[in-house]
Amino acid sequence: MTRSLRFTLAVATAAVAALALTSCAAGSGSNDDGTVTDGKLTIATGEPAYSPWIEDNKPESGKGFESAVAYAVAKEMGYGKSDVVWKRSTFDSAIAPGPKDWDLNVQQFSIDAKRKKAVDMSSAYYTTTQAVVTTSTSKAVDDTSIAALKKDAIGVATGSTSIASVKSVLGITPQVFNSNDDAVLALKSGQIDAIVTDLPTAFYMAAAQLDDGTVSAQFPSDGTGDQFGFVLPKGSELTSKVDKALKTLKDDGTLEDLQTKWLSSETNTPVLK
Repeated sequence: MTRSLRFTLAVATAAVAALALTSCAAGSGSNDDGTVTDGKLTIATGEPAYSPWIEDNKPESGKGFESAVAYAVAKEMGYGKSDVVWKRSTFDSAIAPGPKDWDLNVQQFSIDAKRKKAVDMSSAYYTTTQAVVTTSTSKAVDDTSIAALKKDAIGVATGSTSIASVKSVLGITPQVFNSNDDAVLALKSGQIDAIVTDLPTAFYMAAAQLDDGTVSAQFPSDGTGDQFGFVLPKGSELTSKVDKALKTLKDDGTLEDLQTKWLSSETNTPVLK
């Protein structure tokens, strides 16, 4: 056999082998759209997932702010509601390095430079505002205007951005406590009439730390709060597509509408005026 013939046979054999490998890979989940399941968008959230982010712990319902945003993003990316598959994950595992069995994860992840070293994070779908937590028996429960609320005794946690917000929006100096837990105890004992904290913490306080708690109002958005974004696997092909979808939803007013619906109207949490 001549050197030329041996070379030709070797090239042909290599080509056949490469074609076989390619065929195997294509048949075992190599997806053109960059998803973990071809034609489906797999979205993860926490277990359990809480209102107002996910209503009744059922993300597939589309009810709740983050569920509604997730479906809106999926639609902009070309996925129908039936194409969205929900999974559950812990918060810590979602932001840890390594492969994921989902395409997007949504559970109030603050966009953070340190997290971006391990995972991708989308642009923001929500910027937190400050909110008022009180009880059904407090004199502050019906104070949903700046003029009314500034007459109440307001508590905040030390080191929080809530201090500056109370001073600038209400024009009063709040009582400062060592922690949110201490502020809750002060509210329970009647030492203060209400607590000001960020909206996600406010909903948690009202639901989990106070027997008769309520989020009675929220401050106007000033754009300085924590920004929440989707988490994606590091280097995901979908990150730019999610960002593009979020830009469209922001520009056409959809994100603002969903925020008003699920974080204000549905929760009876008006914006202070």
